[in-house]
Amino acid sequence: MSRLHLLFLVTAGWLLVAPVALAAPALSGAFIADLERLQQRLAAGEVEAVSERALAQAGRLAGGNAADRWARALYLQLAAGAAARAGDPASAADHLLAARETGGVEAVQRDRWQRDEARLRLAAGDSEEGARLLADWLERHEGEPRDRWRLARVMAERGQWDSAADWVERALAVSPEPSEDQRRLATAVLRRAGRDDAALMLLADGLGESRDAERWRQAAALAHRLGDTGQAVAIWEAGWRRGVLEGQDDLRRLIELHLAGGTPARAAEYLAEALEEEKLEDSEAHRRLLAQAWEAARDRDRALAAWEALAERSEAGKDWLRLGQLAHAWGRQGLAERALTRAHELGEDDAGRWLEAMASTAPS
Repeated sequence: MSRLHLLFLVTAGWLLVAPVALAAPALSGAFIADLERLQQRLAAGEVEAVSERALAQAGRLAGGNAADRWARALYLQLAAGAAARAGDPASAADHLLAARETGGVEAVQRDRWQRDEARLRLAAGDSEEGARLLADWLERHEGEPRDRWRLARVMAERGQWDSAADWVERALAVSPEPSEDQRRLATAVLRRAGRDDAALMLLADGLGESRDAERWRQAAALAHRLGDTGQAVAIWEAGWRRGVLEGQDDLRRLIELHLAGGTPARAAEYLAEALEEEKLEDSEAHRRLLAQAWEAARDRDRALAAWEALAERSEAGKDWLRLGQLAHAWGRQGLAERALTRAHELGEDDAGRWLEAMASTAPS
């Protein structure tokens, strides 16, 4: 076996290791010595000199016998390493392409160079060819999780959302604990691809240990979008109680979700407390929402009190009308008559019809 066991080439962000196949043609001592010297010079930083020598040797050996062709391929690999260290991944990829197209190079070695060429193409910004090469390689090899994540990101950048989602799912299959960056990428891709169920499962997995407020918001929003308002409420409530969600906007959203999720009493309690403690502006809009929440909760005393306080504050005919309608429906005739009379005075025509109907049904 040749004493040139390994070539180590530092490329753009990874270590390229090219084992010499056992079945590769034997190289002469002169070639081995020259390759090893060039490898040492490259490690010492003599990038330009190594590149020139390696390419000159590769050109000289083109068209030779099997050993010459194998040596040529190794010189091209050295040239690729030099180009990568010089910050030229496109040229490095071209050299690897020439190496793997050299006649007589074994399939296993061509495969290694294809993977590294793919990574270099992607580093050079050639996303189409880089993605094609890497995807083809991964169809035949397990590879590393980062390759799947890299393809998912490339496909997302190209706007190919279904393909990106496929690679995300393949990446997740071999990445049981994705990083936060990977999780964010996966969530965005799955949502853009319309795979909301999968996105929600990803967001919800381990959510209780997360302090990422945006992740909590996205999980609740996805649950709501999927029609599971109860889960959306539960997620937001848990995030609020843990202190991950906070501030006026998150509090208002919590109240809105409770209203939408069929728990209006909780919405009213949160809103009443927030107004009392001045966590939300004591505005007519918030007071109207409070009255509507107590009404939806069928808490008659609190609902009527809230509507009456609002009507006295706003002096809006529609508020007095709603108070009168509710009071009449709930058997508070005195309050109903007073509220409807005020509504009618403020120009609400419906209030007059309600008063006439009440008069016609009143006991004689």
